[in-house]
Amino acid sequence: METAEPRLDPAEFAARVRAAVDRLAGVALRTPLQRADRLSAATGADVWLKREDLQVGRSYKVRGAYTTISGLDAGARAAGVVCASAGNHGQGVAHACRVLGVHGSVFVPGTTPRQKRERIAALGGDAVELVVAGDTYDDAAAAAEARARATGATLVPAFDALSTVIGQATVAVELLEQLPQAPDVVVLPVGGGGLLAGCGTWLRAHSPGTRIVGVEPAGAASMAAALAAGRPVELPEIDTFVDGAAVRRSGSVTTPLVRDCGAELLPVPEGQVCTEMLDLYQVDGIIAEPAGALAAAALSGGVVRVEPGQTVVCLLSGGNNDVSRYAEVIERSLVHRGLKHYFLVEFPQEPGALRRFLDEVLGPDDDIVLFEYVKRDNRETGAALTGIELGRADTLPALLARIEASPLRIQHLAPGTTAYRFLV
Repeated sequence: METAEPRLDPAEFAARVRAAVDRLAGVALRTPLQRADRLSAATGADVWLKREDLQVGRSYKVRGAYTTISGLDAGARAAGVVCASAGNHGQGVAHACRVLGVHGSVFVPGTTPRQKRERIAALGGDAVELVVAGDTYDDAAAAAEARARATGATLVPAFDALSTVIGQATVAVELLEQLPQAPDVVVLPVGGGGLLAGCGTWLRAHSPGTRIVGVEPAGAASMAAALAAGRPVELPEIDTFVDGAAVRRSGSVTTPLVRDCGAELLPVPEGQVCTEMLDLYQVDGIIAEPAGALAAAALSGGVVRVEPGQTVVCLLSGGNNDVSRYAEVIERSLVHRGLKHYFLVEFPQEPGALRRFLDEVLGPDDDIVLFEYVKRDNRETGAALTGIELGRADTLPALLARIEASPLRIQHLAPGTTAYRFLV
């Protein structure tokens, strides 16, 4: 059953957002707006980062969570609250529960990085119970809803509630106040749509000339699917790498608000997100999680086209990255940039076969970064899984030509194929 579209009176929405700004004072930070020299140089635009990665809980999610919980009456507070989260919303709920003295249960999927789980526990203290349920956000959401029905606790949605949307809209209030003139473009990350619905609605009313762009992970573009279908739809499968924005179904409350604010929706490849995470860390000294880097990745990867001289605001939405994930981040970035490739090489079981491969197939700047081979008795040939890192992506055609000319049987494992996903 679909939730009815909210009747959104512009004056009432504005008043509630202003009240949320006042309510959040002393609880959430007024995060800085910093010029992004690297992104400005890359695009020719004047790019600014809204640093919500420096927020309490290292993401903007505390805004919506606190706005929702602080608005509950005494009876609802006594019954407690429940939420489902990929990690960041749970931190916002945990912080709000401890500040307000409300008991909360936070349900997270098993894919939530350990770092986020630990931060939820640290921010909530004795006020919060952390529960791991299922493999996806949607699994955790179902478990949270069941707990709320069974206990009478209030469900605090990560995105699909007007109170959450209103809290997230306070980001737009701040960034408009922090700029000397209205921005030409605002780029926002999108998961279930709470941030885009809130900020988009506020920007459309208070900065109507601003182009609003929402960017989603290419492997979890649920909002674009909803707008195309005219209603929220469930994606058959999603890539959960950008865990903070990997939502299988956009919100029933948020989808019409995103539609009405006229935002563009664009997908960003997960590999480009990884490349941007590395650039943020190595060049800018900023630690960003995948969802946190999503909007900046859309600019650096050319997904969002901007004009030279335009003022562009890009939301850096989260800094809860688990250091143990960097190996996968580097891997995905290399593959996305065309620098890393995998092959199955069938070697004859005779001396010198590997030497011929090195001399005749590899280029001068190619490097073997993986080689897995097991010699089997009574076999004339044996296959080796071989990972090759190129010095430059444009040398791949020459490598493939040498492979074609080689007497060795060599199979290129393309990203996305069954063999690639199984072996790598």
